[in-house]
Amino acid sequence: MDRQIDWAELFFSAEGRTPRASSWLGAGVLVAVAAIYEALVGPTLHWLTGWFVYPALVYCGTCVLAKRLHDRGRSGWWAALIIAAVVAVWPHPSGFLDFVFFLILAWAGIELGVMPGEWGSNRHGANPMRPA
Repeated sequence: MDRQIDWAELFFSAEGRTPRASSWLGAGVLVAVAAIYEALVGPTLHWLTGWFVYPALVYCGTCVLAKRLHDRGRSGWWAALIIAAVVAVWPHPSGFLDFVFFLILAWAGIELGVMPGEWGSNRHGANPMRPA
């Protein structure tokens, strides 16, 4: 696999497919950016800048999720359910509904983080691991 990652395409486009390794790397970058932001910004500045930073991170995360869902042969709209589950259980899950959201996140973790993409081409494009 000599393919280089196109970072702009990974974070700002929901079209096409991305393999597991690229999506793990993209998720790691987004988590690192969020952690650095949280560590550097104080409470007052956080309240002001968070309105711009977090929507951008959610958008980029949705693009990465959609591309990985496409690689598994699923619709990118499933990313909305996964993002809603993350928002619902963050930061303190409690109650039955949060348990249901946790099950959705467990499914997403296995489906997107562990299982390989579809072998051949699908409606979202060619297999990124085996370019034509």
